[in-house]
Amino acid sequence: MSAVEGSREENVYLAKLAEQAERYEEMVEFMEKVAKTADVELTVEERNLLSVAYKNVIGARRASWRITSSIEQKEESRGNEDHVTIIKEYRGKIEAELSKICEGILKLLDSHLVPSATASESKVFYLKMKGDYHRYLAEFKSGTERKDAAEHTLLAYKSAQDIALTELPPTHPIRLGLALNFSVFYYEILNSPDRACALAKQAFDEAISELDTLGEESYKDSTLIMQLLRDNLTLWTSDNAEDVGDEIKEASKDEAAPGQQ
Repeated sequence: MSAVEGSREENVYLAKLAEQAERYEEMVEFMEKVAKTADVELTVEERNLLSVAYKNVIGARRASWRITSSIEQKEESRGNEDHVTIIKEYRGKIEAELSKICEGILKLLDSHLVPSATASESKVFYLKMKGDYHRYLAEFKSGTERKDAAEHTLLAYKSAQDIALTELPPTHPIRLGLALNFSVFYYEILNSPDRACALAKQAFDEAISELDTLGEESYKDSTLIMQLLRDNLTLWTSDNAEDVGDEIKEASKDEAAPGQQ
């Protein structure tokens, strides 16, 4: 075993250790080392570890941002301007962290992961990931920055979709995860509920028609994402969608299930 291979194996092991210890920032660091030093495409396991690491790191900040923004709105409605000023400054700190995380993974995707991807599944996975992190930027940016983030999201998702629709079966978890997150983008960022529903419904219907072709392992992964698609469709098509407090579902670890081929 070469020193490079040993280092790669060690970093993968350390990433797993960090995941168990819930030290996700370090998990990101270990998997970034793997991605930057690997001269070949990441394995499915490595790819999933990288995805899980970043998902946890970004997920905590996205939750913080939503809570802080909600409190800010309440304070504004009460006329507590002093509190609003404090919250805005604090929210800015969270947004700076979000920007840094997104920029980190997007740079890695553009410089290493997307160019080195050869398998169709890998290409869709990384392009979807690229769309996801541009979408996370669009969630809190404003003005021109939001517009740019939304355009980059659309381009990445469409590129992933072009490959997924021709190369992956309708029941493939990565194709389903892409449809789920792409539809959320239409609904939340572009304010296009009709497009969101059409995309989600088509993905769900196409997968349903081919469920009998799935093996036991894939069945569990695919039906989980299909349920999320259906949950969103139910939420979006309800008469009082504006008043429903349920959270819109998006793909997270489910589209990157360990061992998924």
